[in-house]
Amino acid sequence: MASHDTIGDFLTIIRNGYTAELATVTAQWSKVREGIVRILKENGYISDYTKGDSPAGLPVLAVQLKYNNRVPAIAGIKRVSSPGRRVYTGYTEIPKVIGGMGISILTTSRGLLSDRDARQQKTGGELLAQVW
Repeated sequence: MASHDTIGDFLTIIRNGYTAELATVTAQWSKVREGIVRILKENGYISDYTKGDSPAGLPVLAVQLKYNNRVPAIAGIKRVSSPGRRVYTGYTEIPKVIGGMGISILTTSRGLLSDRDARQQKTGGELLAQVW
């Protein structure tokens, strides 16, 4: 069966990797996925990521998951906007995740941004995911 929510599938790959206590997870590469892991790395939720090629020659994204004493750095990751229900927000209405302890990831006219960066640049957009 074909998947129509590639971002949701990518977040599930990361969530399942933490549940299985894997060191690294891989997923097919896309600009949006690379933007998501860039934001996660900047905010300390993953160790690192690399773009490479699979044996079939397709680009893949390898994400090195981060643990603190075997406790995952990401306690929860949730898809907010989906293909069936898009959620848009202005920069003044961007929700704080767990009182500012987590982050929201938005896609804006200036690219993928964390909630903090979107507020600083005074730009709103589609609320893709929340991470805590």
